Amino acid sequence: MFAFVLRRLLQAVIVMVTVAFIAFMLFQYVGDPVVFLLGQDASPQQIRQLRTDLGLDQPFFVQFWHFLVNAAQGEFGLSLRQGAKVSRLIGERFPATLELSLCAAVMAIVLGIPMGVYAALRRGSFTSQVFLTLSLLGVSLPTFLIGILLILVFAVLLGWFPSFGRGEVTPLGWWTTGLLTADGWHHIVLPAVTLAIFQLTLIMRLVRAEMLEVLRTDYIKFARARGLPDRAIHFGHALKNTLVPVMTIIGLQLGTLIAFSIITESVFQWPGMGLLFIQAVTFADIPVMAAYLCLIALIFVVINLVVDLLYFAVDPRLRVGNAQGH
Repeated sequence: MFAFVLRRLLQAVIVMVTVAFIAFMLFQYVGDPVVFLLGQDASPQQIRQLRTDLGLDQPFFVQFWHFLVNAAQGEFGLSLRQGAKVSRLIGERFPATLELSLCAAVMAIVLGIPMGVYAALRRGSFTSQVFLTLSLLGVSLPTFLIGILLILVFAVLLGWFPSFGRGEVTPLGWWTTGLLTADGWHHIVLPAVTLAIFQLTLIMRLVRAEMLEVLRTDYIKFARARGLPDRAIHFGHALKNTLVPVMTIIGLQLGTLIAFSIITESVFQWPGMGLLFIQAVTFADIPVMAAYLCLIALIFVVINLVVDLLYFAVDPRLRVGNAQGH
């Protein structure tokens, strides 16, 4: 177990250093931060002085080492567009993105797993066919189109939900949440549904496929031959083994929700990191872009590590294989 965790941690460090190097290269080739800060009318003396102050006159690998040290401390300098510390901007936007992603993930898991189980156990029924048809639509339609359609129907035509913003939020220290106010829940419904639809359909189809595969195995046939009731076979044996590979996908999809909430946040003007990143790309705000890239990579690495450990704990075959390998 210790060797397994150590290997995963080493891999995580290598991934983060690689991502940090890619983010650092943004400073080298996307644009000159000195020009962004001082403008085109700056004198050569001002440019040289600022380069010295920022350490841009030092060798490449010295600059990269300083970038790594600062990034490890969560510091990425000042936003070229807003003039504020990037860490403060990320800290202000991160609660909104995490809140939206978690609501979408819960929705996708709570609805996707039961729908997948039902579609597998009742695969010839009308309801199962409806689920599969809707899942095809959910996988096929782009996220921005789903968001626009939801806004048109539920915000414009019916007027049930607001079409933009986060609504009223409650501060909890440095954290802010809209889940403690009715207005916050009112605002999060449409963006959460938009973000959850693709993940929900993916989980549903994956659970259905895995469930059908498990139901064909010999130990399920043996359980039927022993006279076990269908409920015990389906939920005590089949579903339990179905969720082992599904758990990995669900964990990685949480990282995907956070990383790719950009489109949803743009459609609904949700004040999260995705919207901040879009604005940073528009104005070539390199420190914000680099910070976003490193933070998303860190989220994926942490989630992947947690999922690997859970998979290692749940699946005895991995523990046996790991023991035999040593």
